[in-house]
Amino acid sequence: MESKIEIISTVTVDYQSDLYKIVDALNRNLKHRDLMFGLALEKDNQEKAVFTIYKT
Repeated sequence: MESKIEIISTVTVDYQSDLYKIVDALNRNLKHRDLMFGLALEKDNQEKAVFTIYKT
């Protein structure tokens, strides 16, 4: 069975060291709604992070 992951939204924000806690809480509490959240630093600017919402 093939699993397709769809990007719903992305936003770039200023990086803060506690952002991962929000992403972790969202993933733990909304996975039953087939949502997944990601956070990655921008390659060119380590002071910016890209927050992504996925539908699984």
